[in-house]
Amino acid sequence: MPLEPFFAGAGLDRADHLRADPAAIVALRHRPDARELVWENGAPQVDEAGRLLWQPISGEAPLLLGLGDGAPRFSSFPDGTVPIDARAHFALLNLLDPAEAPIFAAALSLANWHRRHGYCSVCGNTTAPNRGGWSRECAGCGNEHYPRVDPVVIMMAEHDGKLLLGRQPHYPSGRYSALAGFVEPGETIEAAVARELKEEAGIEVADVRYVASQPWPFPSSLMIGAHARALGDSLVIDFNELDDARWFTREEVVGALAGAGDAAFQAPPRSAIARTLLEAWVDGLK
Repeated sequence: MPLEPFFAGAGLDRADHLRADPAAIVALRHRPDARELVWENGAPQVDEAGRLLWQPISGEAPLLLGLGDGAPRFSSFPDGTVPIDARAHFALLNLLDPAEAPIFAAALSLANWHRRHGYCSVCGNTTAPNRGGWSRECAGCGNEHYPRVDPVVIMMAEHDGKLLLGRQPHYPSGRYSALAGFVEPGETIEAAVARELKEEAGIEVADVRYVASQPWPFPSSLMIGAHARALGDSLVIDFNELDDARWFTREEVVGALAGAGDAAFQAPPRSAIARTLLEAWVDGLK
């Protein structure tokens, strides 16, 4: 079975066939079973069981998230001044039910995109939500703008049964995670993995292969998990990017994932695809 990191999964029926029909969207908004997502502090809110909170539609709620068991689900766009950093919402992510996570990710990514695209990049005029909130149309030149997703590679480099992990300055004390970086224009996933590992850790790799992917709504990325075989274990760390990087044995990774008191490092949280990649590696990723 394919890996399914946190935030991955089916989520709602996105009702793409209704997005180009304004009358149908209005009719959905006025149905008695229509609900809109509850937002607070810049993020969708959840109850004590980790389930998303919904309320009767109180305003315009311009974003049609989709259909949940046939019932319309909408969202407003929260205040753009609220932080969207994952660290600001760590407690919320720790509580969030994995089955609800795909809806959370879609709503937050779209809200973040709308916050940043109030003006047309072609002519500078204002834009307004269109197609149920899945695009924005310029009031001046008529161009339609669609939500973007930024591809990011996140990778496990392995050498002689050890895994390369690093830590960034903003990580909690003791945490190590998989190295990652944005895919650049004109670059394949494999080339991005090799380049990032060379730039950040000074290692050459081969046999790069895809493992799993994860939507990451901070603000709107697609994390592309990969595995690579390192051709050597000598590291040249870019300290502008990393605080540290080192090789860990399988036993050390197992201890970290188990939260052992004497663990060699603190593992990434369950919401990060890095944890899924570490778990897959420990389970014998081939």
